[in-house]
Amino acid sequence: MFSIDSVLHKWAPWICVIGLCIACLPVMVSAQVPRIQGQGAAASAMSSAFAAQADDPSAVHYNPAGMTQLQGIQFMGGAIGSGGSTNFTSPTGVTARGDRNGSAAWPPPGHMYITANLKSLGVAAFGDLSIGIGLTVPFGSLTRWPMDGPFRSSTTFSALPLFDIKPTLAYKVMENLSLGLGADIYTFSGLLGEGHVEKQFISPGAPAFPLAPAGSKVELAGKDTTAGFNASLLYTALRNEDEKPLANIGIVYRSQATLHLSGELLANGAKVSDADATLVLPQIITGAIAIWPVRTNEREWKMEMDVDYVGWKSVRNLDVTLGNGMTIAQPQKWRSTYAVMLGTEYKWLTLESLPNWQVALRAGYTNQQNQMPDSTFDPAIPSSDLHIVGGGLGLLCKERALFLGLIRCGDVGMGSLKPKAIGLDLSVQAGLYEDRTVSGNQNPTVDGMYRTTLILGSASIRMVY
Repeated sequence: MFSIDSVLHKWAPWICVIGLCIACLPVMVSAQVPRIQGQGAAASAMSSAFAAQADDPSAVHYNPAGMTQLQGIQFMGGAIGSGGSTNFTSPTGVTARGDRNGSAAWPPPGHMYITANLKSLGVAAFGDLSIGIGLTVPFGSLTRWPMDGPFRSSTTFSALPLFDIKPTLAYKVMENLSLGLGADIYTFSGLLGEGHVEKQFISPGAPAFPLAPAGSKVELAGKDTTAGFNASLLYTALRNEDEKPLANIGIVYRSQATLHLSGELLANGAKVSDADATLVLPQIITGAIAIWPVRTNEREWKMEMDVDYVGWKSVRNLDVTLGNGMTIAQPQKWRSTYAVMLGTEYKWLTLESLPNWQVALRAGYTNQQNQMPDSTFDPAIPSSDLHIVGGGLGLLCKERALFLGLIRCGDVGMGSLKPKAIGLDLSVQAGLYEDRTVSGNQNPTVDGMYRTTLILGSASIRMVY
């Protein structure tokens, strides 16, 4: 007779092997741009509808207040990748194809989190306090267009390899209410791409661009470090008889931050001038609600809806000021947007044929608005109304379970660093961009039809100590 237990007993070790191989492969740079929402494979599988659940170390990103749900010391690390392309057709029939710098780019955007619940570790002097730190790549844009294509004088390559370092605190004020507070330290590093904001194009020459001869490869680059903050809460409105949440409400605020980019203008690799620009990272407000229609010692079923407001209207221009005082005007006039994320998770907590394993199946859907008006549309960013569908698998190997069918999870590691559980989360998503026709752009060569496809994949490893 068919049963989920028998299938998982037979295939779980091989799924782990395949998952670990995927996690170690070079994956492609995310193009869910300019904001990368997936910052943990479990949450990504639920289309990032996770702020009201927030029960793994990626809570540092999704809702820091959720860290109070985590016991002991926990670690999570992983990467997100994407592949896809944008196909352009002009009103006169000229075509071009943009991609994510080829079929594979390295290194991929990643995420890493460490959390510690001080009270569960025997440090009670500070009350029910949890601390954590995270490292994410929150805003990503890497796009390449042909150097002999219709956008050669506008953009041939762009990248925004920005790091966010997130030191974070969470405190359980009362049994049903936790608060979180953290910093977002935005900076650049050579560990990711070239370590600076970068835009390349081919100079049209004078009079449009007199600083470089016609046909020159022009590069604008800059970097800076700045900081913002985040504040959050997690409220449990209903619990079952085992005191597990049945209904949670999450609210997260991420502040605006401004990067004053300093760099240079290059022509064919030679410095032409110093260059400065201002890049405003938007404020983000998230509201979330999660309910568990089923939550027993054997099974859990969660449904969640999150709504994001992203204040893109703060991006008014990306003007570049050169060393001689000349300004290269780049008006943007972006508009603020909303994203609605729906996610679900069904989890088997006990499996007769797989003792001490937990298995989760996840799925999700996102509807995300575009933020760029036709007049300032930039082919470097495939901005269009976006639908994302996907799902994923989660495996948690507890201390006494056999990992890969060979070794007990509690025996992995050395000395006191042996984990009580090891988790592997995988997700796959398809980004279905609506076709977009741009007209009336300030650069007439940009006008036309854009068709974008996107495939996202993510893997995360979790350790519970």
